[in-house]
Amino acid sequence: MVVRITALFPLWALLGALLAWFVPAPFAACRPAILPLLGVVMFGMGAGLRVENFLAILQRPTPVFLGLGLQFLMMPLAGWLLALLAGLSPQLAAGMILVGCSPGGTASNVICYLARGDVALSITLTGCSTLLAIVATPLLMLLYAGETVNVPVLDILQTIFWIIFLPVALGTGLNHLFHDRMAVVRNVFPLVSVFAIVFIIAIIVALNRQQLADVAGVLFVLVVLHNLAGLAGGYWVSRWLGQDRRICRTLAIEVGMQNSGLAVALAVKYFSVAAALPGALFSVWHNLSGAMLAWHWNRRVLNDV
Repeated sequence: MVVRITALFPLWALLGALLAWFVPAPFAACRPAILPLLGVVMFGMGAGLRVENFLAILQRPTPVFLGLGLQFLMMPLAGWLLALLAGLSPQLAAGMILVGCSPGGTASNVICYLARGDVALSITLTGCSTLLAIVATPLLMLLYAGETVNVPVLDILQTIFWIIFLPVALGTGLNHLFHDRMAVVRNVFPLVSVFAIVFIIAIIVALNRQQLADVAGVLFVLVVLHNLAGLAGGYWVSRWLGQDRRICRTLAIEVGMQNSGLAVALAVKYFSVAAALPGALFSVWHNLSGAMLAWHWNRRVLNDV
């Protein structure tokens, strides 16, 4: 039941966005809940990890470093280029870039499983990119957006530490020490995470109702292109570098699916509610594209070379 409900995340996100569009006031009033909700999501992600997931980098460094490199080199650059070519306002451009500077998304492990990818590698990459984001995200934002908007690097770093590192570390530690007892938490938290992210999206839609009506079409096209750049680049660059197809599928999903919830939370806190729009749209779209890609790959015969 939980799996079926979480698999319909794009539908819940769309319904939440529509509800917030027509009844914005209650959701707009919940703006302070964005950061705590993201912390809950990150704890749930940590509860699905073990210390071995981070130590796995020592056993298979090539695909892990390749995935991290593509994540933090390709996606920020793609976000910056798309924002520049489209002539977005500084705040919307900052939001696009922030999506690109975020770590791998929390739903990527499920999508990887459905796509018959390397789930162990996916989990390792999600965990490692999340921890690396503590430093990488604020520094990359300074590099790509520092000339057009104020980027408070130290403040962003501190916020990521509190809402990413501590919840993930706590969840991972508890799962490592009490793995069997944490089974209920691991089973329930995907559902909690889905509705937490849906609620975050609804808040952003309510806060940006008018501006969303003005820029939704252009912004949606840019978000789709950004996501497709990550999916295609993650697959074909790793394929060009000699990785087998199973790893290429995994890297495509990890690079293309961003932690857009983090982008939304940081945008609202340090830039503007308008800057959170790209992250909100990305949250809906990348789960749709990931699900469609997983369906396509699941139907195809997978060769290991």
